[in-house]
Amino acid sequence: MNEFEINNQILLQLIEEWEPRLSALSDEVVTHRPDNDSWTIKEIVGHMIDSATNNIHRIIHLQYQPSPLIFPDYVNDWWVAIQDYQTENWNDLVQLWKYINKHIVHIIRRVNLDKSDNEWITALGEKVSLRAMIIDYLRHFKLHLSEINERLLNTADV
Repeated sequence: MNEFEINNQILLQLIEEWEPRLSALSDEVVTHRPDNDSWTIKEIVGHMIDSATNNIHRIIHLQYQPSPLIFPDYVNDWWVAIQDYQTENWNDLVQLWKYINKHIVHIIRRVNLDKSDNEWITALGEKVSLRAMIIDYLRHFKLHLSEINERLLNTADV
């Protein structure tokens, strides 16, 4: 069994659990901004999509590029703002979130484990191994689901 399979199974379970939950949310709820500095639920889901796409590129590059790899910086606020997730069709966004994350599981299952120690250098100059990045992906995914859950609890009046 691939060393990442437990995380993959948890990720797939969370996708199956959250996709209908997200799909059922009204546009009013997903576009509600709790304060000027916070993302809406739509923007959080958009950021999760960005995270998946950026990590897919890292996973692929780290298997054939020289290590350590310098990868372009990802400024999440810029990515969210430029893509304007707030105006994206909610059902399309949820489906993209679902399938990009199912695709990352597919890619992780095919990682050449001999490349797991290959590293990339973050914008802060830190070295992160392919293994550490893949393992951390689930933590990051759960963090944003918790943020969405918190927004839902706090927008009961919306």
